[in-house]
Parts: sequence; C-alpha cells; structure tokens
Amino acid sequence: MSIKFINRFFRKIQYRKYKKNSFSQLGEDLIINFVFNGLGIFNIKYLDIGANHPIEINNTYLFYLNDASGVLIEPDPYYINELKNTRPNDLVLNIGLGKEKKLGADFYIMSVRGLNTFDKTQAMKIQNEGDYQIKEIIKVNINNINSIINNYFTYCPNLINIDTEGLDFIILESFDFNKFRPEIFCVETCEFAERGMQEKYDYIDQFMEKKGYFVFADTFVNTIYVDKEKWVNRKVPWLNH
Repeated sequence: MSIKFINRFFRKIQYRKYKKNSFSQLGEDLIINFVFNGLGIFNIKYLDIGANHPIEINNTYLFYLNDASGVLIEPDPYYINELKNTRPNDLVLNIGLGKEKKLGADFYIMSVRGLNTFDKTQAMKIQNEGDYQIKEIIKVNINNINSIINNYFTYCPNLINIDTEGLDFIILESFDFNKFRPEIFCVETCEFAERGMQEKYDYIDQFMEKKGYFVFADTFVNTIYVDKEKWVNRKVPWLNH
C-alpha cells in the first residue's frame, strides 16, 4: 500500500470529522450557529417565515437536526405535506404573514416556486424579467407575526428567518420589538434580478439599527442581524473578544 494512498485515506477521515454541512443558500445557518454558540444558546426555538422546502436552501433545518424546533410559515400548499412529513417536530402553518390579518389574499405562484409572493408588483417584475412566469393566483390567509408568537410560542423565538419575496420589510415594521427580542434575525435583503446587479435593501439595515440590532454578517442575499446588547454582554469566555 503506497504512502500516497494512506495519506489520501487519512485526509478523507479528517474531512468527514471536521466538515460542516450547511443547508442554507450561502452558509447562513453556519453563521447563525456560530452566534448562538457565542451567546451560549443551545435550546433554540425558531420562526421560519417562508420556509419553502424543508431541507434545501433552508436556514433552519440544521438546527432541526440538532433537536431545535419551531414554527414554519409557508403559504404555498405544494410544500405543506413535505414540510410536515420531513419535520414532524415543527408546527407547519399554511398561511402568509403581513401587516395585519387578511382572509383570502392573492398569492402568486411562480414557475419557480421559490419566487412565490403576495406582492403583485414583485410578481410582475419577476415575470417581466423574461424567464419566469406567474403560473396561477391562489387565495391564502394572512396573519400577523406578533399573533403567531403570542399563540404558538411560550417565549420569544431565538431566531426569526424571513424570506417572503417582497414583504420582508412590512413584516419587520409590524413586529413588536418592545415585547419580543429575538437574538437573531435572518432577512432576505436583496431584490430579485434575473440579469444584472441586484439591489440591496440598505433601509432594512437602518431600520434594524434603530431597533438595537447590528449587522453580524451579510451574504449579499441575506443579512444576519444580532441583538447588540445581548452580543456585547455575552458570557462565553472563549468568544468574548
């Protein structure tokens, strides 16, 4: 057996031991996990708004695998059974979230379901870009984020993930920051653009800063905001620098 083969064998063992799997689009779940470790939070609860697929490009599945649980909000009925079957410890709600409760809001199903939206302007923009079309419009009920937390959590979730293709800022504006203080928000802060440069929603950064959150990381598509006071006062010695 050659030295080259032995070295390759041990490199594979080391890779399996130290590799870190991410289920997010750009590694957001690994960054969020780093923050939770830094804050000393291991019993994690999350609210995932716009969960979509239960595993692929999902910012909460990594935590689910590590015994965390929470509430998954998904307005597209196409994903509901798969979400429930794949993540039975989570509560799955087939609704949307918005500024206030509304029965039978128009929900635009796109030819790529990850682009589905309640925002007509956003749906038309995506369609006018060229390659993606509105397949159908269905009626879906909308609730308010504060009502969801009041009704389905015994305490405020540690992580709120928001990916709604157009309603992210509206949901944040309606959030009761005085009553609820999640340690982390992960928010889609980049508009859809099939071609050319995508626009970043810098006003969300400014809004979150006013609410006491700072940008911990930005993957261009998503921004991870952390409660500044909780981060500054964290007690984990090996990260306290």
